[in-house]
Amino acid sequence: MAETIQLGELTIQVRRKAVKNVHLAVHPPEGEVTLSAPTSIKLEVVRAYAISRLSWIRKQQRQFQEQEREAPRQFIERESHFLWGRRHLLSLSYQNKKPTVTLDHRQIQLTVRPGSTTEQRAAVIHAWHKALLHEVVPPLIQKWEPTLGVSVSRYFLQRMKTKWGSCNPAARSIRINTELVKKPKDLLEYVVVHEMVHLLEPTHSDRFYQILSEHYPHWREARAEINALPLSVITKEEL
Repeated sequence: MAETIQLGELTIQVRRKAVKNVHLAVHPPEGEVTLSAPTSIKLEVVRAYAISRLSWIRKQQRQFQEQEREAPRQFIERESHFLWGRRHLLSLSYQNKKPTVTLDHRQIQLTVRPGSTTEQRAAVIHAWHKALLHEVVPPLIQKWEPTLGVSVSRYFLQRMKTKWGSCNPAARSIRINTELVKKPKDLLEYVVVHEMVHLLEPTHSDRFYQILSEHYPHWREARAEINALPLSVITKEEL
């Protein structure tokens, strides 16, 4: 049965996991709060920790409320779309052939069949985004494997709501949020490096940040920048 902690009007979902530390997280866009805790720790101890971090939780929730929101895209003529941190205008045309997307300077040309729906146009753009990331992510992995002394067996591209990336150390795989195609390329590199460091240290321990600081000393600036953008990464704090 799922556990919850109720602090006034705030409900915190408690998830039991095989972890050593308590992980408190505030999720965009609505500021939902979850707490991952070791299976052996008592709920009273978890509750006390949540209470001690209440001001931090409120601060993160306020930041999400004040943060710029990217309005849902309709994929229509002259609509603004971001690619690698730069704004582009969408040019839409209808033809009875396989849908295509091309980039011409600051304009994205989307060609679809007549009568296509918003969802169908979105799917074409998302497939294009994945193709662009497939061109960029492998070289980044290859660049950092010898530096970090790790080997990535596989990477996956997936649209995610609460994380820019994730890592499965046991499978030596990393997962990258396709929304990163909209952000500057240096932020994509930061996320790739962050997830690859998890192959050396699965948790956000002191050792994790020591390794990250050694090889990517500007990670704090990159994290601050990516957290300030729409679709902000999950915010975590550890006990």
